[in-house]
Amino acid sequence: MNIPLVDLTAQYRAIKEEIDAAVLAVIESGRFILGPQVAAFEEEVANYLGVKHAIGVASGTDALVIALRALEVGPGDEVIIPAYSFFATAGAVLSVGARPVFVDVQPGTYLMAVEQVEAAITPATKAILPVHLYGQPADMDEILALARKHRLAVIEDNAQAFGAEYRGRKTGAMGEVGCLSFFPSKNLGGYGDGGMVVTNDDRLAETMRMLRTHGWKKKYFPEMLGYNSRLDELQAAVLRVKLRHIDEWNRRRRELAAAYNRLLADLPLGLPVEAPGRTHIYHLYVISFSRRDELQQRLREAGIASEVYYPQPLHRAEPCRALGHQEGMFPVAEQASKELLALPLYPEMTEGQLQEVSGRVRSICLGILGVKP
Repeated sequence: MNIPLVDLTAQYRAIKEEIDAAVLAVIESGRFILGPQVAAFEEEVANYLGVKHAIGVASGTDALVIALRALEVGPGDEVIIPAYSFFATAGAVLSVGARPVFVDVQPGTYLMAVEQVEAAITPATKAILPVHLYGQPADMDEILALARKHRLAVIEDNAQAFGAEYRGRKTGAMGEVGCLSFFPSKNLGGYGDGGMVVTNDDRLAETMRMLRTHGWKKKYFPEMLGYNSRLDELQAAVLRVKLRHIDEWNRRRRELAAAYNRLLADLPLGLPVEAPGRTHIYHLYVISFSRRDELQQRLREAGIASEVYYPQPLHRAEPCRALGHQEGMFPVAEQASKELLALPLYPEMTEGQLQEVSGRVRSICLGILGVKP
């Protein structure tokens, strides 16, 4: 039995008629850029998250860059980010000429260690950029309190947690700007790249709309240096269909994660930790194991896909080396990069597939450690 990490074809088959009709309608309309589908999807996301403005852009990375630019973060400024995330979190800060200032992550959740944030604040700090990692919200009350105390902006990297909740509030809707990704494998994913910025601030919304389209309000008359970063109509049409199913899919992800937790509970593994007051929507189901690479290889041989998220902490990435961070400065992030492994999890996953993955993980782990089942 071959089991993928995520099965997008199974998802497509489940909603094929809706998707096909939506895509065909766009093609027949002849409208492909910033048309009625994008406008409708922006309104629907804003309503879903409970924010005033949602602005479609070309990718989650562009969302981060545009948010930073709108908040006038640039050369000489610092942005506090976790040392463990997808590289775009740091890359976006570097791309606007600012300096990422790393803090470690918490054991178990691998979310930004809020207890380290205040010590990292300097007169050059302009923003805090927490990541809602793997589908779990960061400690937003503490982060927002620190931001208010020091008059800093909060940009939420919500690329992996669309639909997650923190104490009854949707992730992405609590800071000055929330940044979304619609990469195909995301819980709400398109059939190509796509992203969005969301905000309650009218001025920021206007600036971000300008930034996504060459810096203009009026066509052909740029008022600032912007980008060509627009969510297209086909992606918006697909995402509108999927948005109708997102809560159901996220519930199924939580059910599968709970089943994994039961089946793997007695093994010498680190299982996902769901912090209090959160609704974790399990974009990824990630375990830790001291001999991770061996486990992954054995799973691969058994036909079971898995993935390392992420094999290198941000402070050790080549573009960040000039910042002068040494190995050992962020020990939890560094250990995570050596031990974490994502197992297959997607809403269409069957009970048989779940049992197969769990059974293989059990037999391989015990075999590696020389323990008889």
